Amino acid sequence: MITRFAPSPTGPLHLGHAFSALTAQDMARAAGGTFLLRIDDLDQSRARPAWEAQLKDDLRWLGLDWPEPCRRESEHSTEYHAALDLLWQQGLLYPCSCTRRDIRDALSAPQESAPLTGPDGLVYPGTCRPAHTPTGPRPRDATLRLNIRRACAIGPAPFTETGAGPLAETGLIATPRARMIEGIGDVVLSRQGMGAAYHLAVVVDDAAQQITHVVRGEDLFDATRIHALLQRLLGLPTPVYHHHALIRDDAGKRLAKRDDARAIALFRAEGRSPADIRAMVGLTSSAP
Repeated sequence: MITRFAPSPTGPLHLGHAFSALTAQDMARAAGGTFLLRIDDLDQSRARPAWEAQLKDDLRWLGLDWPEPCRRESEHSTEYHAALDLLWQQGLLYPCSCTRRDIRDALSAPQESAPLTGPDGLVYPGTCRPAHTPTGPRPRDATLRLNIRRACAIGPAPFTETGAGPLAETGLIATPRARMIEGIGDVVLSRQGMGAAYHLAVVVDDAAQQITHVVRGEDLFDATRIHALLQRLLGLPTPVYHHHALIRDDAGKRLAKRDDARAIALFRAEGRSPADIRAMVGLTSSAP
């Protein structure tokens, strides 16, 4: 078993991060496997060395360890470009010039129901989707979207779920084509000025590191539907997925990096122990 934790160095680690990282490490240790740390620093405009140093220090304080050097996404653009080239050659990508405001405006017209939200927010309405497959070389600095209709023509891309999932779905999960098209849509796989986007990078990274079990929050369950599809399109193995419940604040809202009051560094400054953090997130004992 090989698990991983892949934080972005853009802010402090909070209790939710601690729960996910500890769960991934505990699962690997219990199986005699390996836990890896990966740095999601694709967005260089927000990534900061100081935050990376802090998150590593917090994780070590919690009792986690991992092989060094850890994989840094900013150092693997060649691998992401190769994956994008493969998808482009299959006719599954197209350039998109829409801004977030363009998408909101396109979806603001009166309709029978509210716009759907997917892994990337509002489900893209298809404004830039071409009627025919784009030809020529792949644009090297453009936002590229996955044509979900054409991608789903390959058939189902199931994955195995061992957690609870947001709908208590476990076992082999196969997402209906209509759910992919209507509820997820044409997600972004490459961003102008940034290169590979999250959905593409995480799939390439997991395959490169031979991740066997992906442990993460249930808020990423729909993203996993996309990732399983990309794995099939790219000829990559599909890990087992384990989506866990989210750590929430007193109002029931899931924690985010803006929740500095629940940052691990502040709990450390207050004199809390790693055992205290485990208890706060419902992990009352260490893995063997």
